[in-house]
Amino acid sequence: MQNKSTVRWHHSHDYTADSTHNEKQVKIVFWLTTVIMVLEISAGTWSGSMALLADGWHMGTHSAAFAITIFTYYYAKKHADNQSFSFGTGKVNYLGGFASAVALAIVALMMAIESIQRLIEPQNILFNEAILVAIVGLTVNAVSVFLLQDNHHHGHEHHHHDHNLKAAYFHVLADTLTSILAIIALLAGKYFGLIWMDALMGIVGAVVIFRWSYNLIRESSDVLLDKSVSPSTLEKIAGVIQAENETIINDLHVWKIAPRHQAVILSITARNPHKPEQYKERLKQYFPQLSHISIEIVEV
Repeated sequence: MQNKSTVRWHHSHDYTADSTHNEKQVKIVFWLTTVIMVLEISAGTWSGSMALLADGWHMGTHSAAFAITIFTYYYAKKHADNQSFSFGTGKVNYLGGFASAVALAIVALMMAIESIQRLIEPQNILFNEAILVAIVGLTVNAVSVFLLQDNHHHGHEHHHHDHNLKAAYFHVLADTLTSILAIIALLAGKYFGLIWMDALMGIVGAVVIFRWSYNLIRESSDVLLDKSVSPSTLEKIAGVIQAENETIINDLHVWKIAPRHQAVILSITARNPHKPEQYKERLKQYFPQLSHISIEIVEV
């Protein structure tokens, strides 16, 4: 006789539908960035422009970061129904954002070091050719910002960040910044003989990019380390439960498991308590982002 086992407590942790459109946008930006990366590195090497060459390598690291972003979307989708992941694969999104942020910090450090070297040992630059390529790069970056901007701000307004998309958005902003700085430096060098501006703008860009990466590392690491939601949110959730007569909360944990989803573990003591399903329905009525609710009830 064959025994069949049914996992009756399993329910879906598929949160990938939230990021399907974002994934398509990131793929478009990835290919745009990769093409311009090749163009700028080639032109920067030929023209001798530090600003243009740094921008090209900078875009190269961002192209790699976009590849990481695309992979995390793919991985999350592939394992969406894998029961081995207790709360689904939503955190892969934050892992991708964290990895991209680290790449941003490395880029900033490399830009600063190389720019300082160019301040000490200036080199001749073919300004006309470098300026033309830098303008092409800026145009493509502006298009990429437009593609990602609406989705980024939409998530911001609802306080539910897709950190993969946010990382991609910051990478594009960083590319746009370095393109602008490269153009300013090249124009200053061509018309005013200020060749040192080429290297100085690299340092300024590095500082701004490092600041962006620091903020993204901090935000994504909070989720990866299961940092609790804000005290005000905990108080609101507790208030909904304690609204029931003679209900005491013994333990309460709430943390983020995906961009628009949270999990909660709750232990209460109550006289004549409701069924667990009733508490869950009440919580979801006020807090629809609670996708995974575990309740322990102690009756007195």
